[in-house]
Amino acid sequence: MKARDILAFAGSAAGGSPLRTALMMVAMAIGVAAVVVLTALGDGARRYVVDQFSSIGSNLVIVLPGRSQTGGLSPASAITSTTRDLTIADARALERAGAVRRLAPIIVGLSEASTTGRLRETAVLGTTSEFTAVRRLPLAQGRFLPDDEWSRGSSVVVLGAELKRELFGAQPALGQWMRLGERRLRVIGVLAPAGQGLNMNTDQLAIVPVVLAQAMFNSNTLFRILVEARSREAIPAAKAQVSEILKQRHDGEEDVTVITQDAVLATFDRVLAALTAGVAGIAAISLAVAGILVMNVMLVSVTQRSAEVGLLKALGASARTIRAAFLTEAALLSVAGAVLGYGVGHFGAFVIRQLYPAFPAWPPTWAVLAALATALLTGLLFGVLPAQRAAALDPVAALGRR
Repeated sequence: MKARDILAFAGSAAGGSPLRTALMMVAMAIGVAAVVVLTALGDGARRYVVDQFSSIGSNLVIVLPGRSQTGGLSPASAITSTTRDLTIADARALERAGAVRRLAPIIVGLSEASTTGRLRETAVLGTTSEFTAVRRLPLAQGRFLPDDEWSRGSSVVVLGAELKRELFGAQPALGQWMRLGERRLRVIGVLAPAGQGLNMNTDQLAIVPVVLAQAMFNSNTLFRILVEARSREAIPAAKAQVSEILKQRHDGEEDVTVITQDAVLATFDRVLAALTAGVAGIAAISLAVAGILVMNVMLVSVTQRSAEVGLLKALGASARTIRAAFLTEAALLSVAGAVLGYGVGHFGAFVIRQLYPAFPAWPPTWAVLAALATALLTGLLFGVLPAQRAAALDPVAALGRR
């Protein structure tokens, strides 16, 4: 038998038992689809975290009060335990670091925002004019905080897009007066919609000068200092210089935590990459189960088709040819099931992307190729035993079976 004849024989055998063929294809498809969907979720989580960190700016060095505090930019984690607080003077001192391009001190709190009969509680962020440059936040209207707000507390505020809409509706907000707590402030700018980033939704922020925020919340402590290095290559130097300056200012105590954006990204990337590989391995177990089903069904098929095998051997087919025919059938079923599972898995990932547009649930190429290859190898591996049994049949005894 030529290769074309073996392929035709395997195809006709698979088509002769549609229920058996469908069961094996579905079993293989479930395994491949599980790998595709789960790796899409894992890799999507990794990409989402990377995008979230990238959205807060580039070349960042983040200074946090306390040696053990390493959390993200979340108002909920504003309370820290430290021997000495970060202050505006500390932030001003960091400007002399050669590797630092710009920086923005941050203080956060909650306050009631009200205007024209509308009232809501909102997050208030105190900072300086460099904040939008460090965070890469565009303005939709007006201007940002004045440049000289390190020591002054002008009665001005910049609103996030959603907060502006809730307080002023379709009416223009620029130049209007509003209240934050007991303070009466004039709106000088509105941020362009930016959405959620590291548990801080800039669309819902009211941004005021840092000195004014300290007066509002009766606190001299900074929540964070965001430092932008001059380049990606300058990040290690900026981190070292920032640490050294603050150590000198704090009487030789290393009582702050300085982390880099790249270090945090690398950590998350490693953890989520390992998680993706782990869930892919768990999903691949179902491929082994599918392989066992292929073996069992084909062993039954050998028994049912023993007369056919006996006839082929009586006509001169060698054991090698019989073995190749059964292995080809197993390969065809595995490939068909893998392709079906590939389509189902991509459809599942598509549904996830539609339900959660911000979540990039795309299966990684390596996972798809690995799933397809594993499906084929599993089918062949578990098809060896049935093929060997068929090849070992005695033609006379096989022809006698009905």
